[in-house]
Amino acid sequence: MGLSGGKGGEYPGATMGDEALMAPKAHGTCPAPVQQNLMYGCDRGTADKICCFNRHYAEHSGYAWKTSWVAETKDAGVTDYFDSVTGKPLFKAPVGRSFADFEKESRAHGWPSFRDDEVNWDYVRVLPNGEAVSVDGTHLGHNLPDGKGNRYCINLVSVAGRPATGEL
Repeated sequence: MGLSGGKGGEYPGATMGDEALMAPKAHGTCPAPVQQNLMYGCDRGTADKICCFNRHYAEHSGYAWKTSWVAETKDAGVTDYFDSVTGKPLFKAPVGRSFADFEKESRAHGWPSFRDDEVNWDYVRVLPNGEAVSVDGTHLGHNLPDGKGNRYCINLVSVAGRPATGEL
């Protein structure tokens, strides 16, 4: 089915998945195209390519800072980040750190960078190769662990969705 039975595997703290999650679906690896009106002014064409027709590539480093992302979230407290295809909640940040620390770490790596406590493991999985995906087949980014633990380097276009309001 694509879902592993628990946390662990190659990345302690992460909920692992397998390749079955990324099997072909109605729209690439996704059940449908990305949403029409993404958050933060993210480009829908870029999002669709990254989310549904891609397993290895990312939006350009620094893309998030060319959007309204920081302006819209820096004073909002904890922000929920939703799958750009399904609208399911995937990440919540900052958790256990300030927005300044979250943004500093993200900027240093070029993409929003989430930690284990900021991941909604109901809907996010890490494949054995480090690819971070949604349980519905949306490519999100990669887990690139560092000295602090797992660091999920995530494409903003993959988590710029609006909350789900019904079926796809």
